[in-house]
Amino acid sequence: MPLWTLHGDGAHVAPGAVVKPGERLAWPGTIAIGAQHVVAMFGATFLVPIITGFPVATTLLFSGVGTLLFLLLTRNKLPSYLGSSFAFLAPITAVNGGNRLETPEQYGQALVGVFVAGLILAAVGFLVQRVGSSWVEKLMPPVVAGAIVALIGFNLAPAAWNNYNLEPVTATITLSAVVLFAVLFRGFLGRISIFLGVIVGYIAAMLLQEWVGREGETQSAKFAKVAELAEARGGIWGTWIGLPDFHLPAFGDPASWGFLPMFLPVVLVLIAENIGHVRGVASMAEDPTINKQTGNALFADGLATTIAGAFGGSATTTYGENIGVMAATRVYSTAAYWVAGIVAILFSFSPLVAAVIDTIPAGVIGGVTTALYGLIGIIGIKIWVDNRVDFSRPVNQLTAAVAFIIAMADFTMNAGSFQFGGIVLGTVAALLIYHLGNAIARARRTGADDGGPIPAVGPLGGDPED
Repeated sequence: MPLWTLHGDGAHVAPGAVVKPGERLAWPGTIAIGAQHVVAMFGATFLVPIITGFPVATTLLFSGVGTLLFLLLTRNKLPSYLGSSFAFLAPITAVNGGNRLETPEQYGQALVGVFVAGLILAAVGFLVQRVGSSWVEKLMPPVVAGAIVALIGFNLAPAAWNNYNLEPVTATITLSAVVLFAVLFRGFLGRISIFLGVIVGYIAAMLLQEWVGREGETQSAKFAKVAELAEARGGIWGTWIGLPDFHLPAFGDPASWGFLPMFLPVVLVLIAENIGHVRGVASMAEDPTINKQTGNALFADGLATTIAGAFGGSATTTYGENIGVMAATRVYSTAAYWVAGIVAILFSFSPLVAAVIDTIPAGVIGGVTTALYGLIGIIGIKIWVDNRVDFSRPVNQLTAAVAFIIAMADFTMNAGSFQFGGIVLGTVAALLIYHLGNAIARARRTGADDGGPIPAVGPLGGDPED
């Protein structure tokens, strides 16, 4: 039995028709759609290693490998690209005080967090496979899920400013370009506004020669490296073609485990992203059986993140950018994602590609992250809007309010060798306030039903949500 059946004549999709995950177009069309998915994931997937300092080629390699693994474990029924997860930006950069990683020791410390987070997500996926996902929805109702997603973006605001302030003119031009592309263009160009903004900002930095740069290798040294690779004096291997840089987790370094609590709340974000992805694709593809892949999706993403963390790649997650491509084309064929994953792996074996990307100036990063981190926050707020969260209830108000202030001010708390930052404390606050507040409300209602006295209405009053 073939992996995919041909949709119609393979060359045309009738208006309003949907190409199912188990179908494909003719191979030229499938490859073209796969190329669009590569372009859609390109900007965001590359942006994570640029911001964190992880090797670009290694991140791209495990992005492609993770995508193929995801397709296998979801039985070729759930179209998805696993790109670099932005939710890990804060804990990874926290290893170097909010800055890019610079040393092998820092890479090793951050990779421990990525590795363990992947294991936990895989374990959650295994549990969902056995008992279903209703318990996840009870633990993280929309008001809590939205708060956790949003606070991760807002916690990163100082990191955006640190790069923006180095090259403010370039950063402003970059940010303006991102906004203009997003507002002026509809469809595909609008979806890759951040990627286009990077290109505009890069050109502006070259014209202005605003090369203050980040710590470490100078901008001129980076350009020299690109020129040397482009000349390919040493032959093809090692210049145009070469192995990515691999790093191993520093499990034996006590400092690695001190950073681990920063990574744990991110697992909740990955759970929310994966469940949302499955639900969204099932709805768009008009195939409710896709929802049965929720446990497999969580397990696959967790395993892909674990493998990436074991060898030096960024954590992975399902990509909304690629959902946009599917929505525009109405082609949900997993064959296109096999093409995208294979192309990503091939690109990862080009040191020249990685060297060019590493020359992106700090001001460009500052400009795009100003928009990007804010958009992460807005995604959390969109969860509230889509689920019609009732903010007339004080318990919902305080769940979000306290979590946001803790995250934005980056509250810290030390417990022995562990330091808990704003993301961890904000996540814990959101969970505790919501669940304890509703427990108090339920106890008050029970007392009233039994004919007992009704306690005075406190700040956490209001009926618990269904």
